[in-house]
Amino acid sequence: MIDACLTIDGRPVGTDETFAVLNPATGAAAGRAPRAGQAELDAAVAAAKRAFPAWSAQDDATLRAACEAVTAKLQEHAEELARVLTLEQGKPLNGLGSRWEMGGAAAWAGYTASLSLPVQVLQDTNEGRVELHRKPLGVVGSITPWNFPVMIAIWHVLPALRTGNTVVLKPSPYTPLATLRMVEILNEVLPAGVLNAVSGDDAGFNIGAAMSSHPDIAKIVFTGSIGTGRHVMRSAAETLKRLTLELGGNDAGIVLPDADPAKIAEGLFWGAFINNGQTCAAMKRLYVHDSIHDAVCEALVAYARAIPVGDGLDEASALGPVQNRMQFDKVARLVADAAGRGKVLCGGAPGDGLFFPPTIVAGLTNGDPLVDEEQFGPALPVIRYSDVEEAIAAANDSPNGLGGSVWSSDIDAAKAVAKRMECGSVWINKHGAIQPNAPFGGIKSSGLGVEFAEDGLKEYTSAQVIFS
Repeated sequence: MIDACLTIDGRPVGTDETFAVLNPATGAAAGRAPRAGQAELDAAVAAAKRAFPAWSAQDDATLRAACEAVTAKLQEHAEELARVLTLEQGKPLNGLGSRWEMGGAAAWAGYTASLSLPVQVLQDTNEGRVELHRKPLGVVGSITPWNFPVMIAIWHVLPALRTGNTVVLKPSPYTPLATLRMVEILNEVLPAGVLNAVSGDDAGFNIGAAMSSHPDIAKIVFTGSIGTGRHVMRSAAETLKRLTLELGGNDAGIVLPDADPAKIAEGLFWGAFINNGQTCAAMKRLYVHDSIHDAVCEALVAYARAIPVGDGLDEASALGPVQNRMQFDKVARLVADAAGRGKVLCGGAPGDGLFFPPTIVAGLTNGDPLVDEEQFGPALPVIRYSDVEEAIAAANDSPNGLGGSVWSSDIDAAKAVAKRMECGSVWINKHGAIQPNAPFGGIKSSGLGVEFAEDGLKEYTSAQVIFS
């Protein structure tokens, strides 16, 4: 049983009330987390506000060294945090699971540490010199989801620290344990108050809403659902906070008629089923040309049936359970509806507890719930098309616009289709392969702003132009 604590002003803090965090593989309690209230949130924000003047005054080399120290701590404690992640999130230790997530978190932290935003000289002539400076905003509030608890926290925290901001972090109530422990560890190498963490299960007090409206928080960075993103935006409006919102996606993949079904099956599977499909930028809809539709389905099903699903602590497992009952019920509802509209090629029947087998359904079309709604789970609809124009129109017929992919033996033809897809990122012959050196963000209802690379770093700063 893991007993977690808040971190406020560099110190571990307990609360009178706690809540249980369940292991989705067993239903048993993995640990308990503190139920913070307004007083704890105010204390964390006050600590971050006090720490901001000294932290923001550090030179670039000092901030970089601090972020490198954070990276080293992540690497040092990777196995410990991976095991906590598996206990509370359900993903396997191996494969694209908890150890992979910890490796990704450290890689992102290290790359972000290497970035900088030097003064940009816009003009230096007889008429005068014009410089563009980037300045930190103040206290950043980070609200993270349950699908990649540690890695997404690092995506939020590292650019904030690297640019001289201080942070108050709130993890999802479904998966707070690894994040709270990570913040406790990182405070061994950060000044007090620079990185704080609060948790709660929203029982009587909604910490996220309180953060979004808090007058002393200058920016909110949020990763999660579109519905919650709208609430964050409304709450932030009164104080005109800066916002970075990475919201839901209903990513489409388009398989062109010249693709080789056998060669792309593995990439298609993991593009859709990474983290059990519980990924914003996972492929949620697959459009396949009529001429190879059946062959692609056969190759996908054969690959899916060979994937071992089980408790994430079992080193042989490649996929674990759905993380929580609410999400499991949504997937089960969508799959049951799809079974009455199309043909279930594999999976389809819920397993024990929160286990749901990888499910592939053919015979659906736009307008069917499994196609139109973001399932955020291990179920993929395969939609037949006969004309590429039809596929592009169907892929774009969505309020979402996070990612997309095109699968083809002709890279130029794939790029031509990719340019017409209405989404922030498009991959060729892969899906969801985000990188720390490439900006990532959505259009339409999938979010505001971008993360990663220099463009992501700028989101944590304000621009000041000095004329001399």
